[in-house]
Amino acid sequence: MRYNFLTKNLTVLVVFFFIIGFPSCKSSEEKKEETIEQEESVQPEAPFFKLSLAQWSMHRMIINEGVSPFEFAAKAKEWGFEGIEYVSQLYSKELEKYESEEEGMKAIVERCKKESEAAGVKNVLIMVDREGDLASPDEDKRNEAVENHKKWIDAAAELGCHAIRVNTSGSNDPELWKNAAVDGLRKLSEYGATKNINVIVENHGGLSSDAPKLVEVINIVNLPNCGTLPDFGNWCIKYGNNGCDLEYPDMYDGLERLMTVAKAVSAKSNDFDENGNETKKDYVRMLQIVKDAGYTGYIGVEYEGDILSETEGIIATRDLIIKASKALN
Repeated sequence: MRYNFLTKNLTVLVVFFFIIGFPSCKSSEEKKEETIEQEESVQPEAPFFKLSLAQWSMHRMIINEGVSPFEFAAKAKEWGFEGIEYVSQLYSKELEKYESEEEGMKAIVERCKKESEAAGVKNVLIMVDREGDLASPDEDKRNEAVENHKKWIDAAAELGCHAIRVNTSGSNDPELWKNAAVDGLRKLSEYGATKNINVIVENHGGLSSDAPKLVEVINIVNLPNCGTLPDFGNWCIKYGNNGCDLEYPDMYDGLERLMTVAKAVSAKSNDFDENGNETKKDYVRMLQIVKDAGYTGYIGVEYEGDILSETEGIIATRDLIIKASKALN
C-alpha cells in the first residue's frame, strides 16, 4: 500500500512540474550575466561626442599663477576629460630655456607625450598662434608663416594629434584675404598631408569670422585635410576702438555653415546664469547643429570668462554640455 501511495504521489509531482515548468537551475554565472544585461539595458544613451579640454581654459593659471603647462594632461583627466587640445604660445617660456628651437621642440613634445600617456588622455590637436599670418597679402610673409607652422605639424604628428588649428587674419579686403588665405592654407595643408595632419581654421576674428567667406576659402583649397574648427564664440568681423564694430549677424547660421567643413569643434563659454546656462549662447541649439551635421568627434571646452575661476568655469562648461546633450533630438 505504501509503495502504491508513493508511486501515485511521484506521478502527480512529475505531472505538476511538467505543466508549470521545473524550477530554474541556472548557475550563478548565468544569473550574473542576466543582471549585467538588465543593467546595461537601462543605461542612458551615450552622447554623440567625446569631451576634450582646450588648454587656453587654464591660461591664467599658467601665465599668472605659475602652473606648469605640463600639468595640463593630469588636470584635464582630474576634471573628467578624455582628450586635450594644446596651445602653442603657452610653451613659449619653455622653448626659451633651450639653445635651439629644434632642441626645445623635441624636449617639449617628449614631455607632453609622457604626461598625456601617464594621465591616460588623448592628444587631440594643437592650437597654433604667433607663428605669422597665413593670409598675409605679402607673399614672403605668408611663406614664412607656412614654414613657421611646419614644426607644429611635426609636433602634432609625434603626439598622435589629428590636427593643428591655425589663424587667417590677413587683410580686411575680402578678395585680397581670400586669395592669400587660399594660398597659405593650401601650402601648409600639402605639408600636413605628408604627416597625416589636418590643418583647420578657427573663426577667430576678422574675415575668418565671416562664415560664408571662410567656407568658400576651404572649398577653394579643396584638400581633404583642410577644414574648419567652428567656435561657439568669436563672431567679430571688424574691431574698433571700443570693441567689436561689426559682428556676424547670426551665430547659429554661422555655426551651421562652418560645420559643413568642420574637423573639430570648440564650445566657448564666458558667463553663466543661475541655472548653469551660458548667458549669450543656447547650447542646446548649438549642439543640435553640431549633431545634425553628422559630427561625432571631440568637442573642446574653452572657458574664457572672468567671473568664475578657471577651474569653476571649466567644470560649469563641461556640465552644461553634458546637460544640453540630453535635450537633443
